Amino acid sequence: MTRVTLRPLTEADRSTVHKILSAPEVAQWWGDPGEETDGLLAKEEDHVYAIEYEGQTVGVIQGWEETARRYRHAGIDLAVHPGHYGLGLGSEAIRILAQRLFDQGHHRITIDPAAANVRAIHVYEKLGFRRVGLLRDYEQGLDGTWHDGLLMDLLKGELR
Repeated sequence: MTRVTLRPLTEADRSTVHKILSAPEVAQWWGDPGEETDGLLAKEEDHVYAIEYEGQTVGVIQGWEETARRYRHAGIDLAVHPGHYGLGLGSEAIRILAQRLFDQGHHRITIDPAAANVRAIHVYEKLGFRRVGLLRDYEQGLDGTWHDGLLMDLLKGELR
């Protein structure tokens, strides 16, 4: 049974998305909430969705595509409001979007959490993602310091 719905993100979602990305548990991984909200709403070529649960927007998920024939694959980014952690909603949203991307012909999906984001990495591994490598000094934190990222991927047929 599917509990979450993915619907295209719209400008009307701006304040809700900002609230989600402003939660300290999310902002520590995503960065500046205003900048990230603007970025999500400006995405034209990416697929950006609100994650809805029981009629409420509880998160945001985006899929992007590398379309060059020899390197064709997709990637996913996810943020769920901490008030909804532990319910499996993020996992369900990833399963839905990953399946859509596989159905569109992609054979591999990547995700790149901060290497210190143990909670996210655990969830992604439960879904079948595998650790590919460490991305050193991958992203700059709100405090100006650089942090490592973890490149993970999932091949078609490995989604759990």
